[in-house]
Amino acid sequence: METIEVRIEKLIYGGEGLAHHDSHAVFVPFVIPDEIVAVQPVERRRKFVRGRLERVLTPSPQRTAAACRHFTVCGGCDYQHIPYPAQLGFKTQILRETLGRLGGIQYRSEIMTHPSAPYGYRNRAQWKIQFLSDPGGSAAIGYERAGSHAFCAVEQCPILAPALEQTLVSLRDLLARGALPAGITELEVFADPAHGRMLLNVSFTRFPAGPQHIVQAFRDALPGLESLLLYDASRERFELDGPGYIHYAVGDTHYRVGHLSFFQVNHTLLERLRHAVTRDAAGTLALELYAGVGFFTVPLSASIERVVAVESNPAAVRDLKENLRAAASSRVQIVEGSVEKYLAGLDASPDLIVLDPPRGGVLASAVERMARLAPRRIRYLSCDPATLARDLAALERHSAGAYEIARIELFDLFPQTYHIETLVELVRRT
Repeated sequence: METIEVRIEKLIYGGEGLAHHDSHAVFVPFVIPDEIVAVQPVERRRKFVRGRLERVLTPSPQRTAAACRHFTVCGGCDYQHIPYPAQLGFKTQILRETLGRLGGIQYRSEIMTHPSAPYGYRNRAQWKIQFLSDPGGSAAIGYERAGSHAFCAVEQCPILAPALEQTLVSLRDLLARGALPAGITELEVFADPAHGRMLLNVSFTRFPAGPQHIVQAFRDALPGLESLLLYDASRERFELDGPGYIHYAVGDTHYRVGHLSFFQVNHTLLERLRHAVTRDAAGTLALELYAGVGFFTVPLSASIERVVAVESNPAAVRDLKENLRAAASSRVQIVEGSVEKYLAGLDASPDLIVLDPPRGGVLASAVERMARLAPRRIRYLSCDPATLARDLAALERHSAGAYEIARIELFDLFPQTYHIETLVELVRRT
């Protein structure tokens, strides 16, 4: 297909820029609005073209050099060519436009934006492993390539917290020396950067009998490693070396986080996010849906007479119980199971519902049930503006317009990427 020239009109959610050419919408990554670019089409459909950036013919005055040599090849980042303050502006525009276009939500007030450290912010990383064909049996470590599932070896990753980037270097050297057996497919590291504590998950197609030498190799290479979990996919077998968790400090609270539990990945915004979600919480009953290890449950229990924390992941529930025990909180009832099933059997009207669902958002039945329960306040933390818009529109419909948006805050938990974390507080009209 011939190269086409287009002018970028705007950035859209997903990391691409939008242009038009011959009545087709054109989507292309690594661009900035008002740039004129040459695009090589890689996918052509009846109404749109998806393309690869060939050349920037008229660059934006905002365009800047990327901090990482792998940018545009590695699929981990989308915006390193855009100065950080401008990234925040574009994300705010994308959030406002997405809420309006997909949810019919015309929010006129300011969207408060919480910036992060632009680099060095991630406390979790997941790396692919590819074994090479050389006689030494060495391997490379990296991510997926931009726009595909192909492997991309990397030597650096500036968005990682410094302790994690050093871990990447140590693991790369370990693999390059052939110090680990073939069969490793993935490595996942979670760390408390402030205290050097680290969890490591290692996935194998099959690990050899007696994996103790593998354990020792990782422990020798990673001094901060507290707990190591090996997973053999062929036999669905786990081998654990260590306690199975680390304690992660956020302010004065230490959260136990296990190998299979979720925890927020941006260590620079944790205290600010926790405060925004739980501040001024009061009343006799609060529900925390998708509670995880209790990141919000612990502070909520200090100001609400009774909190019900609902979580379906058994590993997270174990951590949640320990975190509440450590906080000496007796005000929390833990419900291990689905949010939908719990809400279906609930009759009481809560003062507050806090929810932090996965990227897919909330099932329609749960949104409808929340509207019928008619809580005084809802605080919805979302990692996807499209599903957020859908759920807010459904809540508006099922509650017959009973709620108004009191605030929207954008937490930039993922600088250099297109991802957007949004907190929306809804208040029931009197």
